[in-house]
Amino acid sequence: MKIEDSLYQGKLVCLAPIDHEADPAIASRWTHDAEFMRLLQPDPVRPLSPAMVKKKYERIEKAAEEGKNLIYFTIRLLPDDLLIGFAQLYWVEWNNGAAMIQLGIGDPEWRGQGCGTEALQLLLRYAFAEMNLHRLSARIGEYNPAAIHLFEKAGFIQEVRRRQAIQRDGRRWDMLSYGILRPEWEGISG
Repeated sequence: MKIEDSLYQGKLVCLAPIDHEADPAIASRWTHDAEFMRLLQPDPVRPLSPAMVKKKYERIEKAAEEGKNLIYFTIRLLPDDLLIGFAQLYWVEWNNGAAMIQLGIGDPEWRGQGCGTEALQLLLRYAFAEMNLHRLSARIGEYNPAAIHLFEKAGFIQEVRRRQAIQRDGRRWDMLSYGILRPEWEGISG
């Protein structure tokens, strides 16, 4: 990466801060999409009101300000700055140079359009080139083939399979842990 390379902007999307006025209503609608939420996380899901999302955003920013090892971005479509998703680095272990990574394209119109791929590439560049991390990890339910494909395409390798770790719809699913190391990313992004 060169110093003149954009850290936050690609051709389709950019990583941006939270807009506390406009974003809660949009993100609230995503929480009403049970399929999206269940693919995103193994925890029980529930719809959130815009006021609840706004409080969540306030907690995120407070945690970031207090150095709680969390970096959170919104994903916005270019050139109109439309909020379509989020990307985050969490559980940052500065002493080990490691973090967990998660992203989601909440607006279904923009899934499968290359926005997630580009957002992931921007977040990887930020994590490895700006934060100087050494490894990133992602947790993905085996029932989410789109996320598995996205992370494998970016160079992540399946490292752990926690058998039958998730209960969904009367069935047990494996939780997959993926990881990528900085030298692997450098070899791909080179």
